[in-house]
Amino acid sequence: MIKRVVGTLFAALLAGSVFAAPAAQAVQADFTGIVALSNCSGSVVRPPQAKDTDPALVMSNGHCVKLMGANEVIRNQASSRTFTLLSGPNGASLGTLRASKIAYATMKDTDVSFYQLTQTYAQIQSRFGARALQLSTTHPTQGTAIQVVSGYWKTIYSCNIDGFVYQLKESSWTWKDSVRYTSACQTIGGTSGSPVLDGTGKVVAINNTGNEDGGRCTLNNPCEVSQTGQVTVRQGINYAQEIYNISACIGTGNQFTLTLPGCTLPR
Repeated sequence: MIKRVVGTLFAALLAGSVFAAPAAQAVQADFTGIVALSNCSGSVVRPPQAKDTDPALVMSNGHCVKLMGANEVIRNQASSRTFTLLSGPNGASLGTLRASKIAYATMKDTDVSFYQLTQTYAQIQSRFGARALQLSTTHPTQGTAIQVVSGYWKTIYSCNIDGFVYQLKESSWTWKDSVRYTSACQTIGGTSGSPVLDGTGKVVAINNTGNEDGGRCTLNNPCEVSQTGQVTVRQGINYAQEIYNISACIGTGNQFTLTLPGCTLPR
């Protein structure tokens, strides 16, 4: 399922208590830097080149903005969306953050959105005592212990990276080099946009979908397509999108500049 909270395009709202699956953990993740959206999860993130005085960024899924067209890209679109900033082991609310714009969003090749906030990293640190999560700039590794931290549900899922998918197809969307979780990460609606953390505490991917009913390449039922065109369906398995290449697209002042060397995000 495209894992935002179920709306009019989906059958029913998923509800109830959800607990982290028992698994060996590389780090004890908490809700530092995590945010809750009205329909999804997200996080305050920082590329390695960002300055304390730069406007902060919130990362979520492209489909948490809307169900975008297969080739659609949004850039520098005004937005006043709000986010609840969380903290600590139980996801206590620190206050509200507000966007000034959607800096970048797409569901082409990946499923990601970045909101630019009205506050800088330094201002968030001063007011809330909260730090941003660091974006990794290296490709994740198979077998790595990971934690998926959902701000919407205030839940942390623990599992491992099972492998990578050449193409992940769901309805009209195709995502490239996706992360496949081991079965312990049973993410649900509302976990969309959750950061995936590795043992260093860095963000290595962004949670976005899973195969609910065993369907083949349909809405809520993504399928895996190999380089030779072989299609595999894994019912009950969930997926994330890599983010290691995104920092190369962020320039001075935390602005998305898609013409920078090494930037491969769709334009």
